[in-house]
Amino acid sequence: MRIGIPREIKDHEYRVAATPAGVAAMIAAGHEVRVETDAGTAIGFDDAAYRRAGALLADATNVYAADLIFKVKEPQPAETARLREGQWLFCYLHLAAAPDLARELMARGVHAVAFETVLDARQRTPLLAPMSEIAGRLAIQAGMRGLEMKHGGRGVLLSGVPGVPPARVVILGGGMVGANAARLAVGVGADVILLDRDAERLRYFDDLYGGELGTRFSNPANIAECVTHADLVVGAAYVPGRRAPRLLARELIRAMPRGAALVDVAIDQGGIAETSRPTTHSAPYYVEEGVVHYCVANMPGAVSRTATLALAEATLPYLLKLAADPDAALAADAGFAAGLNVSGGAIVHPGLAADLRV
Repeated sequence: MRIGIPREIKDHEYRVAATPAGVAAMIAAGHEVRVETDAGTAIGFDDAAYRRAGALLADATNVYAADLIFKVKEPQPAETARLREGQWLFCYLHLAAAPDLARELMARGVHAVAFETVLDARQRTPLLAPMSEIAGRLAIQAGMRGLEMKHGGRGVLLSGVPGVPPARVVILGGGMVGANAARLAVGVGADVILLDRDAERLRYFDDLYGGELGTRFSNPANIAECVTHADLVVGAAYVPGRRAPRLLARELIRAMPRGAALVDVAIDQGGIAETSRPTTHSAPYYVEEGVVHYCVANMPGAVSRTATLALAEATLPYLLKLAADPDAALAADAGFAAGLNVSGGAIVHPGLAADLRV
């Protein structure tokens, strides 16, 4: 199969879908691989390295002429215009928060497989996990900066100093993002509370951290109590393929301390707060209802080399199966088939179809 690996064009997105080593594995499997010029140059994978791996260096037009497009982020408008009927697309899509893109993919007749809805045998999301780990850790860094005065924050140091208490960090969701946010927040000495609906998950955090981290059941009353006393809130709730649950109404954001910060990691699935809207790495922060919001939809792009190395290892085995025989690969693995979001001009993921009502 002809595989096309384009250069990402989303704002400050420098990740690339495959490393030169990954390309070599595709070539060894008998595929033709076209890599767009400068696809990985910014993060240390230059064109010469891809050429040595056996790739053909090409412009965007020739890359998008391939049978299977393997990329990182959802197609931007200029990229969507290059897609054609019957073509396979394998990347992050987050269509629950992007109905217009979903309709465009349907109209173009592509078969779109989303990294974020692929499941493993334990119903986990193996292609989302490495980016969730990174996003969770970045959430604390972004929150620390958001609390600085220059961004409109309340001027609170997360760790505190001797004689001055640390900041209160509230994490909504105990999945991969929440676990990694908790790890960093506890590590810097913040006063951390994590909320989740799963009692077993809360027991896990309680056993892991003991008195270093507080746990609460996630329900409207507990969320309101915790958020209104928080310096930093991390939105880490996620339902595979579905729009993120709306946990924070505007009135609740308004009740937070003035200059508090919200890092809405779930923004690529629509966000957990009524006041959240997507931002970019070029302009990541805004203030609404007195709260500093950070809602960058491609957070791991800030550390693109680390993110590429982690993501490429996770996605390559799936890519090789898809390129060998897409229909057989999906038929043989129900978890992989759960990644198929759009096919034959229709939404085929049940949860996504319910959210988009198409």
